[in-house]
Amino acid sequence: MKAPNIWKWVPTVMVCSVLGLAGLASAKLPAPTDEAKAKAAEAKTKADEAAKKDSEILAKSQDRVADRYKKQNKTAAANTKVADKKK
Repeated sequence: MKAPNIWKWVPTVMVCSVLGLAGLASAKLPAPTDEAKAKAAEAKTKADEAAKKDSEILAKSQDRVADRYKKQNKTAAANTKVADKKK
């Protein structure tokens, strides 16, 4: 069984497509305007503030969890010591 003629051209078409896309991808974008730079700086500042706020909230919650763990561990350790003394 012979392959149809079109299948002989598929690799060539694929190679040309890849080369064409590579050429498009290597095109340079225009330099950002001052307005775009200002918007980007403002967005970065907002993102930094949000990240700082999130990290503070995370630290507070981690401290609460650590304090609760320590409190429960002290109670468990005290109960274990009392149980050991009774034996």
